[in-house]
Amino acid sequence: MKKLYHLSTCSTCKRIIADTGIKEKGFVLQDIKTEKITPEQLDEMAKLAGSYEALFSRRSQQFRPMGLHEQTLTEKDYRRLILQEYTFLKRPVAIDGKKIFIGAEVKNL
Repeated sequence: MKKLYHLSTCSTCKRIIADTGIKEKGFVLQDIKTEKITPEQLDEMAKLAGSYEALFSRRSQQFRPMGLHEQTLTEKDYRRLILQEYTFLKRPVAIDGKKIFIGAEVKNL
C-alpha cells in the first residue's frame, strides 16, 4: 500500500507533494481534515513508526491551549488525542509498503 496522509491547507504538505511527484508514484492521498483517520489506520501507522508519540505533533495550535505541555502523556493519550483532533498528527505521513515517513522526512521518497 502507498498512502499519504496530509492536510490540503498545509504549505509543507503541498510542497512535499509537488516536489516528490508522489501522485505519479501511485500514492493514494487522504486529506485528514475531510476524511478522518480511522483507529485502524492510526494503529497501522504507530506499528510502523514504533509508537503513537512518534506521530504526535506538539506544534499543533491545540497543544498549549489544552494544557498538554504541562502533562505527562502516555501512548494511550497520544492515540486518543490524534483521533480526537487531526492537527495532532505530525504531517505528512507517507506509508510505502512497510516503510513510514513522518513529517518533512517524506522528502526522502
